[in-house]
Amino acid sequence: MRSPHHSPAGALDAGEQPQDDSPPSSAQLEAVIGWNVRSRSRELGLSSSALARRVGLSRAMISKIENAQVSPSLGTISKLAAVLDVPVTSLFEGLDEERDALFTRSGGGPELGRPGTRTGHRYQLLGSMRGPAKRMEPMLVTLTSEHEVFPLYQHPGTEFLYMLEGEMDYGYGGASYEMHPGDSLQFDGNVPHGPLRLRGLPVRFLSVTTYGRPMVTPERED
Repeated sequence: MRSPHHSPAGALDAGEQPQDDSPPSSAQLEAVIGWNVRSRSRELGLSSSALARRVGLSRAMISKIENAQVSPSLGTISKLAAVLDVPVTSLFEGLDEERDALFTRSGGGPELGRPGTRTGHRYQLLGSMRGPAKRMEPMLVTLTSEHEVFPLYQHPGTEFLYMLEGEMDYGYGGASYEMHPGDSLQFDGNVPHGPLRLRGLPVRFLSVTTYGRPMVTPERED
């Protein structure tokens, strides 16, 4: 049974700051550099072979860098940054932030006010990372009053809804989706969306908005 007095190892309660000031290990450096090289090259549509040709390294070496199997020299890191059209420092992004973890106890997330929020509408933020690590926003939404006119929302990013309790009609653009527990819906946040009708109260659903940039299909390898 989970103890109510302790957080999992390595996790932080919401709002708690990390206390580990130890320098990163070589394995952590390799992992962060590899992740950033791979993700940035795929954003540009570059396969491992294409990246290797532009940097002047073998495909095997690029594969080892991307998979954190080797520590690249500063010269190699500089060449990679130039080809990927990013500052050298960007290849180290996430080194500190990705060591953080947010742990929110049941009922412990801060409540947010949103346009149109009234009695019976509860928006509970389940955690928000800092700096470059802030790539998504999870929220628990609870609706308990059916005698309200719900606003339609528009925002950047992609949103994912997972129905936990109750029944509702959820609008997206010109479409309406009847949602029951276990149903999910994923959509572009820039299109107007929001609850249209509550069929069974209370309504509770998980909303996760991600802000990552879309991936580009990589070049075909020779």
